[in-house]
Amino acid sequence: MTFLYNNINVNINVAGEGEPILLLHGWGCTGEMFKNIQSVLSTAYKTYSFDFPGFGASDEPTEVWGVEEYTRMVEAFVKENGIERPALMGHSFGGRVSIVFASRNDVSRVVLVDAAGIKPKRPLKYYWKVYTFKAMKWLCNTFLPKEKAQAIIDKRRKGAGSSDYNNASPMMRAILSKVVNEDLKHLMPSIKAPTLLFWGNMDTATPLSDAKTMEKLIPDAGLVVAHGTGHFSFLENPGLFTAVIKNFFNIK
Repeated sequence: MTFLYNNINVNINVAGEGEPILLLHGWGCTGEMFKNIQSVLSTAYKTYSFDFPGFGASDEPTEVWGVEEYTRMVEAFVKENGIERPALMGHSFGGRVSIVFASRNDVSRVVLVDAAGIKPKRPLKYYWKVYTFKAMKWLCNTFLPKEKAQAIIDKRRKGAGSSDYNNASPMMRAILSKVVNEDLKHLMPSIKAPTLLFWGNMDTATPLSDAKTMEKLIPDAGLVVAHGTGHFSFLENPGLFTAVIKNFFNIK
């Protein structure tokens, strides 16, 4: 189905019948990443797998969104479709949206998978790289012809930026720069629903220490660690993930 939000077409794959579960994917991915677990969940629940704006078959936002704007989009969808007390499953960036949504809405359960939401402690060399890049960009745009300046900036960006950043459009780069610096720890104590944390112990994008912090801050949270897996733990160990999810959602 397609949901129109502020003139932006949002693609949502709907499957199953029963109580609602919203599936929210990570940055650079699409709702397709939940295909296998959606087939399991949809035997007992009505599932909604989103392509966030800017990903998959959904339109890009027309202005720079943060986690707040993505959450408002999900809230608008829930309201328009009369969905009550949904469960949430969010991976990585989708975990950010799940945290904000669950902190201020009535939800039945929450699953956070290698979720983002805790601002990392960065070394000094990170800030040196960021601010020298900004200085270089300003100098190029100020003193060089536009085409030459852009060529130098693009070359430096490709060498220093993350793959997510380099592969994104200019709008999505601006959005990524905004969302990665949002710290959501202050919202976690407001999540009242039972919360499952599923994490890879080798995750370097959102390390296991983030999960342990979330477990302490969310009142009713439990952590399952998938040993030997990284940031996509649920895809790297689908057997364990499926078993844990079926138990959490009481699926026989």
